Amino acid sequence: MSLLFLLQVDLATQQAAAGELTLSFWDLTLKGGWIMIPLALLWFIAVYLFIERFWAIKKASKVDINFMNRIKEYIYEDKIESALALSQAQNTPIARMIEKGIQRIGKPLPDVNAAIENVGNLEVSKLEGGLPTLATIAGGAPMIGFLGTVIGMIRAFYDMSMAGNNIDVGLLSNGIYTAMVTTVAGLIVGIAAYFGYNYLIARIERVVFTMEANTTEFMDLLNEPVS
Repeated sequence: MSLLFLLQVDLATQQAAAGELTLSFWDLTLKGGWIMIPLALLWFIAVYLFIERFWAIKKASKVDINFMNRIKEYIYEDKIESALALSQAQNTPIARMIEKGIQRIGKPLPDVNAAIENVGNLEVSKLEGGLPTLATIAGGAPMIGFLGTVIGMIRAFYDMSMAGNNIDVGLLSNGIYTAMVTTVAGLIVGIAAYFGYNYLIARIERVVFTMEANTTEFMDLLNEPVS
């Protein structure tokens, strides 16, 4: 009798496992209910912002290693127009900062430095475009998922109250599925957006460091005594 009981339990376990395997990702997503729609939209927005900002920052971080050397040579040789043309030919934040500095040559050094810093602030602001939205998604997606959790639990308790004494697991499954699926989806979107945001911020900081280094080198060039 005990052997037959064990066989029945093993068969039930295999059937349950088989049933779990037939639940596709799409079916699981649908069980999250309407709350999955805003989470899906936030996911696509976050992915788009990350990819778009990644390539923009990568493009901004590309610097010709000979750029500043050629600028120095032109300035030493008093070829200001050539230095200006070289800066305009480089489509990078650093080149635009140096271009502004070259245009201010001859004016007091504090004015030159202030003009370069203003351009640098504008360039950094451009690089950070879209990042506040990504940060909002990182914080907002888990909250939306938690809203789905509350909705799912309310649904489960409502179904329980309407069932009276005829309560079973199948009756509560829809509400519990909604609660758990939305929680997981919200966390996935939020965590991905959070790590993506911090990664992009780190990349921007490296670009800013390079911009500051080149600005300092340019200002040192202007501070050198004329021989």
